[in-house]
Amino acid sequence: MSHHSLLIVGCGDLGQRVSALLDRTEWDITGVRRHPPAGHENINWVAADYSQAGSLDFAGQLRPDFVVTSFTPTSMDLEGYQRGFADAADNVLRGLGEHRPKHLLMVSSTRVYAESEGGWVDESSPLSTSDARAQAIIAAEQAFLSSPVPTSVIRFGGIYGDPHGRLMSKIARGQIAPAQPVRYTNRIHRDDCAGFLVHLLQLSLAGTELAAAYNGIDDDPAPAHEVESWIAATLGCVVNPAQQAGDVRVSGHKRCRNALLRSTGYALRYPDYRSGYTEVCRHRQN
Repeated sequence: MSHHSLLIVGCGDLGQRVSALLDRTEWDITGVRRHPPAGHENINWVAADYSQAGSLDFAGQLRPDFVVTSFTPTSMDLEGYQRGFADAADNVLRGLGEHRPKHLLMVSSTRVYAESEGGWVDESSPLSTSDARAQAIIAAEQAFLSSPVPTSVIRFGGIYGDPHGRLMSKIARGQIAPAQPVRYTNRIHRDDCAGFLVHLLQLSLAGTELAAAYNGIDDDPAPAHEVESWIAATLGCVVNPAQQAGDVRVSGHKRCRNALLRSTGYALRYPDYRSGYTEVCRHRQN
């Protein structure tokens, strides 16, 4: 039986979900994070801060067949995004040195797109030139895509699935987004995030040429008010109209197409917010 190796840089919840979907008899998995958790015996943990220069110098010695990066900002200011994305990507490439993995998958974000008025975007749409934090993410994408390492960036929408996450807790307090102005949202369940990443790994392993970028979102971009109203009704929450008015957001919004994701043959487990949040609501109520 052939054996494969995977290096996950930034191995948090998503990385651990990816590892759980891979057969440990076929895969050697190394996970890198600042503070590795106890347990998860199928992951060989390395404690390292990927935002620090030289922290990943061991990566080339591992000679991983595949690399998955899942970065987060070190802080929410611009410097934190620069260190957590652009610097981190450079550190990964320096750490790999002359080693060339079969493929690298970068977990990115739909935030990188320039569209801000609710229009439709696909993987070829213009990228932001005005959002400095998005540009730090774009810089990381470009570092990988312009490197000798075969790379695909997966631009995920809002990742959900935690029954006690921020949005669920806000709605439980009776706070939902206002109906006006309409603000479209794009999302994907965390199980589909992991499932799609594993699907791409398996395609690459089989010799399929992957695209440079994929939108990792479900089939149904929908207004925030519609989604949150549905969740509130499912949970049986009483909505406070006064709090809706105070939740108006000025950030841009967009609707992302996922035709390229679909073209890979991946079948979304949760193709829309109703199917995904039905399970999330059930877990919250238990």
